[in-house]
Amino acid sequence: MRYTHVDVFTDRPYSGNSLAVFPDADALTGAQMQSVTRELRHFESVFLLRDGAGDEKEEEGDAGDAGYEGDAGVRTRRARVFDLTRELDFAGHPLIGAAAVLHALHGAEDHETWTLRLPARTVEVTTERRGPGRYASLLDQGAAEFLGRPDPHDPAALAALAALFGLEPSDLDPALPPEVLSTGLRYLVLPVRGDALARARVRAPLDTPMARLGAQFAYVLDAAALEGRHWDNDGILEDVATGSGAGCAAAYLRRHGRIGSGERSVLRQGRFTGRPSEMTISAEGDGQDIGSVRVGGGVAFVAEGHLRQLPPA
Repeated sequence: MRYTHVDVFTDRPYSGNSLAVFPDADALTGAQMQSVTRELRHFESVFLLRDGAGDEKEEEGDAGDAGYEGDAGVRTRRARVFDLTRELDFAGHPLIGAAAVLHALHGAEDHETWTLRLPARTVEVTTERRGPGRYASLLDQGAAEFLGRPDPHDPAALAALAALFGLEPSDLDPALPPEVLSTGLRYLVLPVRGDALARARVRAPLDTPMARLGAQFAYVLDAAALEGRHWDNDGILEDVATGSGAGCAAAYLRRHGRIGSGERSVLRQGRFTGRPSEMTISAEGDGQDIGSVRVGGGVAFVAEGHLRQLPPA
């Protein structure tokens, strides 16, 4: 079972957000994918399958014999993304990295387009070859869905949100309200100001307070500096660069007039993990009518490998 190790949202290896891409994963069950992800210890791994391949087909014994698919088959893949604890319905940086690997394996032109089917949605990723082991990918996350705001006139509610990250209410940006929205995953975008981004830490588990707001995760955003941070909900791991969160940040910034419609901007993340990353973001539309959100960045190839043995099914 071959795989490629890439770094996403960077132009050079050993920076950005690392990722393992398995381009021919038809023979793996979901349990095996989870085991492999835990073994490799990347924040996430992505497994690509032919349309129609999956756990049921594996039991028939004919998965893994890809044969000739033709151009359309090569350019369309099912994608399953796992973090260290579970399978994700949607993700950003794994799709961006996966498309670059597909380009390296199957792309004849300098610019290509790939269709990736996830449990939650189907997306298109365009890729560009920039040199040996260097690509750029742009993921269209589709329309944004705005899901509500905590009461901006409730000081206690705002103080409680700030306290989740070890902050004071005065650290919140008074010009921008906290808001829950989705471009695939539901994030609370929490705008902060000054040096609050550098001081932010997850002080209490986020699952319950996020669920009360209708969110799954939180993205702390300095809108003036165009920089963000994201942790898993127990606060143990800080994500280097979060493509799904960046999509929500892009839609949020457009809704509040901080970026122009369709204007490409650079959102930074990862400075506090020692792996600074840059995500290209854009959003088209006005107000809550944001019809297209795009997130992209560089992909640097680091290594290639083979699993000598598969985990138990």
